[in-house]
Amino acid sequence: MQIEVKTFTVNKRFPLTISRGTTAQTTNVWVKISQDNIEGWGEASPFSVGTNPQSTEIIKDALLQVAPMLQAYNPLQRSPIEQVLTKVAVPSAAKAALDMAMHDWLGKYVKLPLWQLWGLDKNAIVPTSVTIGINTPEGARARARDWLQFTDVRIFKVKLGNPDGIVADQKMLLAVSEEAPHLELYVDANGGWSLSDAVEMCIFLADLGVKYVEQPLPRGQEKSLPELKQHSPLPIFVDESCFTSADIPHLADCVDGVNIKLMKSGGLSEAMRMVHTARALGLQVMFGCYSDSTLANTAAAQLAPLADYLDLDSHLNLIDDPFTGAIALDGKILPNDLPGLGVQYSAFTA
Repeated sequence: MQIEVKTFTVNKRFPLTISRGTTAQTTNVWVKISQDNIEGWGEASPFSVGTNPQSTEIIKDALLQVAPMLQAYNPLQRSPIEQVLTKVAVPSAAKAALDMAMHDWLGKYVKLPLWQLWGLDKNAIVPTSVTIGINTPEGARARARDWLQFTDVRIFKVKLGNPDGIVADQKMLLAVSEEAPHLELYVDANGGWSLSDAVEMCIFLADLGVKYVEQPLPRGQEKSLPELKQHSPLPIFVDESCFTSADIPHLADCVDGVNIKLMKSGGLSEAMRMVHTARALGLQVMFGCYSDSTLANTAAAQLAPLADYLDLDSHLNLIDDPFTGAIALDGKILPNDLPGLGVQYSAFTA
Protein backbone atom coordinates (compact mmCIF):
# COMPACT_ATOMS: atom_id res chain seq x y z
CA MET A 1 0.00 0.00 0.00
CA GLN A 2 1.47 3.33 -1.10
CA ILE A 3 0.57 6.51 0.76
CA GLU A 4 0.80 10.07 -0.58
CA VAL A 5 0.38 13.12 1.64
CA LYS A 6 -0.17 16.66 0.40
CA THR A 7 -1.73 19.86 1.72
CA PHE A 8 -4.32 22.23 0.28
CA THR A 9 -5.65 25.55 1.54
CA VAL A 10 -9.31 26.55 1.62
CA ASN A 11 -10.83 29.95 2.35
CA LYS A 12 -14.19 30.67 3.94
CA ARG A 13 -16.68 32.88 2.17
CA PHE A 14 -17.54 34.27 5.60
CA PRO A 15 -15.09 33.95 8.52
CA LEU A 16 -16.52 31.95 11.41
CA THR A 17 -16.28 33.21 14.99
CA ILE A 18 -16.91 30.92 17.96
CA SER A 19 -16.18 31.34 21.66
CA ARG A 20 -12.52 30.35 21.12
CA GLY A 21 -11.70 32.59 18.15
CA THR A 22 -12.20 33.30 14.43
CA THR A 23 -11.24 31.20 11.41
CA ALA A 24 -11.09 32.50 7.84
CA GLN A 25 -8.65 30.06 6.20
CA THR A 26 -7.33 26.57 6.90
CA THR A 27 -4.73 24.32 5.35
CA ASN A 28 -5.96 20.73 5.31
CA VAL A 29 -4.21 17.47 4.49
CA TRP A 30 -5.15 15.24 1.56
CA VAL A 31 -4.17 11.57 1.89
CA LYS A 32 -4.13 9.14 -1.02
CA ILE A 33 -3.57 5.43 -0.62
CA SER A 34 -3.08 3.20 -3.65
CA GLN A 35 -2.91 -0.51 -4.35
CA ASP A 36 -3.97 -2.72 -7.24
CA ASN A 37 -4.52 0.37 -9.41
CA ILE A 38 -7.19 1.64 -7.01
CA GLU A 39 -6.79 4.94 -5.17
CA GLY A 40 -8.56 5.85 -1.92
CA TRP A 41 -8.78 9.40 -0.59
CA GLY A 42 -9.03 10.89 2.87
CA GLU A 43 -8.84 14.32 4.49
CA ALA A 44 -7.54 15.67 7.79
CA SER A 45 -8.43 19.17 8.92
CA PRO A 46 -6.72 20.90 11.85
CA PHE A 47 -8.60 21.66 15.04
CA SER A 48 -7.89 22.79 18.57
CA VAL A 49 -9.67 21.49 21.65
CA GLY A 50 -8.11 21.57 25.08
CA THR A 51 -4.34 21.51 25.51
CA ASN A 52 -3.43 19.34 22.51
CA PRO A 53 -4.16 21.21 19.28
CA GLN A 54 -3.81 19.26 16.05
CA SER A 55 -2.19 21.68 13.64
CA THR A 56 -1.64 21.05 9.93
CA GLU A 57 2.07 20.48 10.51
CA ILE A 58 1.49 18.05 13.37
CA ILE A 59 -0.98 16.06 11.26
CA LYS A 60 1.22 16.06 8.16
CA ASP A 61 4.37 15.08 10.05
CA ALA A 62 2.55 12.21 11.77
CA LEU A 63 1.27 10.88 8.44
CA LEU A 64 4.70 11.07 6.82
CA GLN A 65 6.22 9.30 9.83
CA VAL A 66 3.74 6.43 9.83
CA ALA A 67 3.49 5.94 6.06
CA PRO A 68 6.57 3.65 5.79
CA MET A 69 5.18 1.50 8.62
CA LEU A 70 2.02 0.82 6.62
CA GLN A 71 3.51 -0.12 3.26
CA ALA A 72 3.41 -3.84 4.06
CA TYR A 73 -0.33 -3.70 4.76
CA ASN A 74 -3.33 -3.97 2.45
CA PRO A 75 -6.13 -1.37 2.61
CA LEU A 76 -8.47 -4.20 3.63
CA GLN A 77 -6.52 -4.62 6.88
CA ARG A 78 -8.15 -1.71 8.68
CA SER A 79 -8.10 -3.33 12.12
CA PRO A 80 -4.36 -4.20 12.16
CA ILE A 81 -3.59 -0.76 10.73
CA GLU A 82 -5.69 0.89 13.43
CA GLN A 83 -3.67 -0.97 16.05
CA VAL A 84 -0.43 0.39 14.55
CA LEU A 85 -1.78 3.95 14.51
CA THR A 86 -2.90 3.66 18.14
CA LYS A 87 0.43 2.19 19.25
CA VAL A 88 2.43 5.10 17.78
CA ALA A 89 -0.15 7.67 19.03
CA VAL A 90 -1.04 9.14 15.66
CA PRO A 91 -3.27 12.23 16.10
CA SER A 92 -6.97 11.53 15.61
CA ALA A 93 -7.27 13.74 12.50
CA ALA A 94 -4.42 11.84 10.84
CA LYS A 95 -6.09 8.55 11.74
CA ALA A 96 -9.33 9.89 10.28
CA ALA A 97 -7.70 10.67 6.94
CA LEU A 98 -6.18 7.19 6.66
CA ASP A 99 -9.35 5.42 7.77
CA MET A 100 -11.40 7.51 5.34
CA ALA A 101 -9.01 6.63 2.51
CA MET A 102 -9.18 2.92 3.31
CA HIS A 103 -12.98 3.01 3.28
CA ASP A 104 -12.90 4.87 -0.04
CA TRP A 105 -10.53 2.23 -1.43
CA LEU A 106 -12.83 -0.57 -0.20
CA GLY A 107 -15.90 0.97 -1.82
CA LYS A 108 -14.07 1.36 -5.11
CA TYR A 109 -12.74 -2.21 -4.81
CA VAL A 110 -16.25 -3.66 -4.49
CA LYS A 111 -17.75 -0.95 -6.75
CA LEU A 112 -20.32 0.27 -4.22
CA PRO A 113 -20.90 3.58 -2.40
CA LEU A 114 -20.25 3.21 1.31
CA TRP A 115 -23.82 4.01 2.35
CA GLN A 116 -25.01 1.10 0.21
CA LEU A 117 -22.21 -1.21 1.34
CA TRP A 118 -23.36 -0.58 4.93
CA GLY A 119 -27.02 -1.19 4.03
CA LEU A 120 -28.13 2.35 4.85
CA ASP A 121 -31.06 4.31 3.43
CA LYS A 122 -30.29 7.71 1.91
CA ASN A 123 -33.93 8.67 2.31
CA ALA A 124 -33.44 8.65 6.09
CA ILE A 125 -30.99 11.57 5.99
CA VAL A 126 -32.26 14.64 7.86
CA PRO A 127 -31.55 18.26 6.80
CA THR A 128 -28.27 19.80 7.87
CA SER A 129 -27.99 22.98 9.86
CA VAL A 130 -25.88 25.87 8.57
CA THR A 131 -23.85 27.93 10.98
CA ILE A 132 -24.01 31.56 12.05
CA GLY A 133 -20.96 32.55 14.05
CA ILE A 134 -20.76 34.96 16.98
CA ASN A 135 -21.52 38.45 15.74
CA THR A 136 -23.40 41.63 16.51
CA PRO A 137 -27.18 41.42 16.12
CA GLU A 138 -26.90 43.36 12.86
CA GLY A 139 -24.06 41.14 11.64
CA ALA A 140 -26.01 38.01 12.52
CA ARG A 141 -29.02 39.26 10.58
CA ALA A 142 -26.81 39.91 7.55
CA ARG A 143 -25.23 36.45 7.80
CA ALA A 144 -28.69 34.85 7.98
CA ARG A 145 -29.71 36.69 4.83
CA ASP A 146 -26.51 35.59 3.10
CA TRP A 147 -27.22 31.94 3.85
CA LEU A 148 -30.85 32.24 2.74
CA GLN A 149 -29.78 33.72 -0.60
CA PHE A 150 -26.98 31.24 -1.13
CA THR A 151 -28.52 27.83 -0.43
CA ASP A 152 -31.68 26.01 0.64
CA VAL A 153 -31.62 26.51 4.40
CA ARG A 154 -33.91 24.64 6.79
CA ILE A 155 -32.02 25.07 10.08
CA PHE A 156 -29.68 27.66 11.58
CA LYS A 157 -27.10 26.59 14.12
CA VAL A 158 -26.17 29.71 16.06
CA LYS A 159 -22.81 29.98 17.82
CA LEU A 160 -23.09 31.58 21.24
CA GLY A 161 -20.71 31.95 24.18
CA ASN A 162 -19.92 35.57 23.35
CA PRO A 163 -17.03 36.92 25.49
CA ASP A 164 -19.26 39.96 26.13
CA GLY A 165 -21.67 37.76 28.08
CA ILE A 166 -25.07 36.14 27.79
CA VAL A 167 -26.94 39.42 27.20
CA ALA A 168 -24.98 39.74 23.95
CA ASP A 169 -25.86 36.10 23.18
CA GLN A 170 -29.54 36.76 23.77
CA LYS A 171 -29.62 39.84 21.55
CA MET A 172 -27.87 38.01 18.74
CA LEU A 173 -30.15 35.00 18.90
CA LEU A 174 -33.26 37.18 18.94
CA ALA A 175 -31.97 38.95 15.83
CA VAL A 176 -31.55 35.63 13.97
CA SER A 177 -34.96 34.44 15.13
CA GLU A 178 -36.60 37.65 13.90
CA GLU A 179 -34.76 37.50 10.56
CA ALA A 180 -35.80 33.92 9.86
CA PRO A 181 -38.84 33.07 12.03
CA HIS A 182 -39.73 30.11 9.81
CA LEU A 183 -36.47 28.23 10.44
CA GLU A 184 -35.60 25.81 13.21
CA LEU A 185 -32.78 26.91 15.53
CA TYR A 186 -29.99 24.96 17.21
CA VAL A 187 -27.45 26.56 19.56
CA ASP A 188 -23.78 25.74 20.16
CA ALA A 189 -21.95 27.57 22.96
CA ASN A 190 -18.59 25.82 22.37
CA GLY A 191 -18.06 25.69 26.13
CA GLY A 192 -18.46 29.43 26.50
CA TRP A 193 -20.77 29.55 29.53
CA SER A 194 -20.47 29.11 33.28
CA LEU A 195 -22.94 26.76 34.95
CA SER A 196 -25.20 29.60 36.16
CA ASP A 197 -25.17 31.26 32.73
CA ALA A 198 -25.88 27.93 31.06
CA VAL A 199 -28.95 27.32 33.26
CA GLU A 200 -30.27 30.81 32.51
CA MET A 201 -29.57 30.47 28.78
CA CYS A 202 -31.18 27.04 28.48
CA ILE A 203 -34.41 28.43 29.93
CA PHE A 204 -34.21 31.44 27.61
CA LEU A 205 -33.51 29.25 24.56
CA ALA A 206 -36.34 26.85 25.36
CA ASP A 207 -38.78 29.76 25.47
CA LEU A 208 -37.63 30.70 21.95
CA GLY A 209 -38.25 27.19 20.66
CA VAL A 210 -34.59 26.24 20.18
CA LYS A 211 -34.30 22.50 19.58
CA TYR A 212 -31.19 21.70 21.65
CA VAL A 213 -28.05 23.25 23.13
CA GLU A 214 -24.57 21.93 22.36
CA GLN A 215 -21.51 22.02 24.63
CA PRO A 216 -22.84 24.62 27.07
CA LEU A 217 -19.97 24.09 29.54
CA PRO A 218 -16.20 24.07 28.90
CA ARG A 219 -14.40 20.78 28.37
CA GLY A 220 -13.10 19.73 31.77
CA GLN A 221 -16.24 20.79 33.63
CA GLU A 222 -18.23 17.65 32.91
CA LYS A 223 -18.85 17.23 36.66
CA SER A 224 -21.34 20.12 36.41
CA LEU A 225 -23.38 18.52 33.62
CA PRO A 226 -25.71 16.56 35.95
CA GLU A 227 -26.80 19.76 37.68
CA LEU A 228 -27.28 21.51 34.34
CA LYS A 229 -29.32 18.62 32.98
CA GLN A 230 -31.51 18.73 36.09
CA HIS A 231 -32.40 22.39 35.47
CA SER A 232 -32.37 22.54 31.66
CA PRO A 233 -35.64 22.23 29.75
CA LEU A 234 -33.54 21.65 26.60
CA PRO A 235 -31.71 18.51 25.44
CA ILE A 236 -27.97 18.83 25.99
CA PHE A 237 -25.42 17.60 23.47
CA VAL A 238 -21.67 17.42 24.03
CA ASP A 239 -18.96 17.99 21.44
CA GLU A 240 -15.60 19.01 22.90
CA SER A 241 -16.29 16.74 25.88
CA CYS A 242 -16.63 13.63 23.70
CA PHE A 243 -13.96 12.35 21.30
CA THR A 244 -14.43 8.58 21.04
CA SER A 245 -16.75 5.77 22.10
CA ALA A 246 -14.77 5.40 25.34
CA ASP A 247 -15.99 8.85 26.44
CA ILE A 248 -19.68 8.13 25.99
CA PRO A 249 -20.48 5.85 28.97
CA HIS A 250 -19.16 8.48 31.40
CA LEU A 251 -21.52 11.07 29.90
CA ALA A 252 -24.61 8.97 29.34
CA ASP A 253 -26.44 9.94 32.55
CA CYS A 254 -25.90 13.67 32.23
CA VAL A 255 -26.46 14.49 28.53
CA ASP A 256 -28.99 13.69 25.84
CA GLY A 257 -26.70 13.27 22.85
CA VAL A 258 -23.19 13.41 21.39
CA ASN A 259 -21.71 15.27 18.45
CA ILE A 260 -19.52 12.91 16.43
CA LYS A 261 -16.81 14.41 14.22
CA LEU A 262 -14.46 12.37 12.08
CA MET A 263 -11.43 14.42 13.09
CA LYS A 264 -12.10 13.82 16.79
CA SER A 265 -13.07 10.17 16.51
CA GLY A 266 -10.25 9.10 14.22
CA GLY A 267 -12.37 8.12 11.24
CA LEU A 268 -15.45 6.30 10.01
CA SER A 269 -14.61 3.08 11.89
CA GLU A 270 -14.66 4.79 15.28
CA ALA A 271 -17.58 7.00 14.28
CA MET A 272 -19.62 3.86 13.65
CA ARG A 273 -18.60 2.49 17.05
CA MET A 274 -19.66 5.79 18.63
CA VAL A 275 -23.09 5.58 17.01
CA HIS A 276 -23.69 2.08 18.36
CA THR A 277 -22.37 2.98 21.83
CA ALA A 278 -24.58 6.07 22.02
CA ARG A 279 -27.65 4.16 20.87
CA ALA A 280 -27.01 1.36 23.38
CA LEU A 281 -26.96 3.99 26.13
CA GLY A 282 -30.14 5.70 24.95
CA LEU A 283 -28.47 8.81 23.54
CA GLN A 284 -29.12 10.74 20.36
CA VAL A 285 -26.48 11.28 17.70
CA MET A 286 -25.38 14.15 15.54
CA PHE A 287 -22.53 14.51 13.05
CA GLY A 288 -20.52 17.71 12.88
CA CYS A 289 -17.45 19.10 11.16
CA TYR A 290 -14.54 21.49 11.53
CA SER A 291 -13.15 23.38 8.52
CA ASP A 292 -13.65 20.29 6.38
CA SER A 293 -13.91 20.35 2.61
CA THR A 294 -16.38 18.33 0.54
CA LEU A 295 -14.05 15.34 0.87
CA ALA A 296 -14.45 14.84 4.63
CA ASN A 297 -18.08 15.98 4.73
CA THR A 298 -18.98 13.51 1.99
CA ALA A 299 -17.37 10.79 4.11
CA ALA A 300 -19.51 11.82 7.07
CA ALA A 301 -22.57 11.96 4.81
CA GLN A 302 -22.13 8.24 4.11
CA LEU A 303 -23.08 7.65 7.76
CA ALA A 304 -25.71 10.38 7.83
CA PRO A 305 -28.73 8.03 7.75
CA LEU A 306 -27.77 7.02 11.31
CA ALA A 307 -27.93 10.56 12.73
CA ASP A 308 -30.74 12.45 14.45
CA TYR A 309 -29.13 15.82 13.64
CA LEU A 310 -26.56 16.95 11.10
CA ASP A 311 -24.21 19.91 10.99
CA LEU A 312 -22.20 19.22 7.83
CA ASP A 313 -22.04 22.70 6.35
CA SER A 314 -18.36 23.75 6.41
CA HIS A 315 -17.80 23.01 2.71
CA LEU A 316 -20.81 25.14 1.78
CA ASN A 317 -18.92 28.17 3.15
CA LEU A 318 -15.78 27.62 1.05
CA ILE A 319 -14.93 29.69 -2.02
CA ASP A 320 -12.21 27.33 -3.27
CA ASP A 321 -13.21 23.78 -2.36
CA PRO A 322 -11.19 21.51 -4.68
CA PHE A 323 -13.59 18.56 -4.46
CA THR A 324 -17.09 17.55 -5.52
CA GLY A 325 -19.06 14.78 -3.88
CA ALA A 326 -22.17 14.90 -1.72
CA ILE A 327 -24.79 17.28 -3.08
CA ALA A 328 -26.92 19.85 -1.29
CA LEU A 329 -30.59 19.21 -2.05
CA ASP A 330 -33.69 20.34 -0.14
CA GLY A 331 -31.53 21.38 2.80
CA LYS A 332 -29.84 17.97 2.98
CA ILE A 333 -26.29 16.80 2.24
CA LEU A 334 -26.75 13.62 0.21
CA PRO A 335 -24.01 11.19 -0.85
CA ASN A 336 -24.06 10.20 -4.50
CA ASP A 337 -24.09 6.74 -6.09
CA LEU A 338 -20.41 6.61 -7.11
CA PRO A 339 -18.28 3.87 -5.50
CA GLY A 340 -16.45 4.54 -2.26
CA LEU A 341 -16.86 8.08 -0.98
CA GLY A 342 -17.96 9.30 -4.39
CA VAL A 343 -15.56 12.25 -4.27
CA GLN A 344 -13.81 13.71 -7.30
CA TYR A 345 -11.15 16.38 -7.72
CA SER A 346 -12.50 19.39 -9.55
CA ALA A 347 -10.18 22.30 -8.68
CA PHE A 348 -12.54 25.21 -8.08
CA THR A 349 -14.14 28.37 -9.43
CA ALA A 350 -13.57 31.31 -7.09
